[in-house]
Amino acid sequence: MFGTTKAYSGFAVDDIEKAKRFYHETLGLDVSEEYGLLRLRLAGGTTVLVYPKADHTPATFTVLNFPVDDIDAAVEELGRRGVTFERYPGMDADEKGVHRSGGPYIAWFTDPAGNVLSVLQEH
Repeated sequence: MFGTTKAYSGFAVDDIEKAKRFYHETLGLDVSEEYGLLRLRLAGGTTVLVYPKADHTPATFTVLNFPVDDIDAAVEELGRRGVTFERYPGMDADEKGVHRSGGPYIAWFTDPAGNVLSVLQEH
């Protein structure tokens, strides 16, 4: 039924202006705002809707993954832009915050609303 329909995903934030600055200025995404909603345009033509929710609770899972060719370079650049990386119990991470065992190399961080994002590198 929806095999030819262009779908998109979305998630909530508690402050649209903070989210807009973070996604555009910190992550360098193409961001537009209309009707109080943000649209993040990702490489490959994917769009993600970001909407305000006053009683927002951050997602407890990764809402957006950014594949990269060089995770060390990505983590260093994000760090220069003020991003700090999360560490989770049972998920060993190196000094940069990169988890390197059992799957792709991955480093998690959060947006200003506390939603979990990641950069990951297939190896």
